[in-house]
Amino acid sequence: MENIEHKNLFINGINMHIAEIGKGPSTILFLHGFPELWYTWRHQLISLSSKGYRTIAPDLRGYGDTDAPPYPSSYTVFHIVGDIIALLDALGLDQVRGGFRI
Repeated sequence: MENIEHKNLFINGINMHIAEIGKGPSTILFLHGFPELWYTWRHQLISLSSKGYRTIAPDLRGYGDTDAPPYPSSYTVFHIVGDIIALLDALGLDQVRGGFRI
C-alpha cells in the first residue's frame, strides 16, 4: 500500500511487526488500541509522510503479525511500554511525536 514498508524486529523477547513510510528529521509513532492493528493508521502514515515525517505504526504485543506470548501476565502495561522503548532503541530513535487511538 503506497510504499509502506513492513518489517519484523526482535525486541523485548518478541518479534514485532512494524509498518513505516517516509523520511525526515521528525518521527511520528502511532499506537493502536483494542482491537485494532497498524492498519488503523494507514491514511495518517501516508499523509504525514508526504509532509516530510517518518511515520511508524507497530502491531502491539498480541496483535496482527506481532508475537502473542501465551501467558496473560505478559501483557502488563510494563511489558507494552518496554516493547515501545525497545522498538525506539532498535530503530535508533531518541525522540518521537505520538499519535494514539483508544
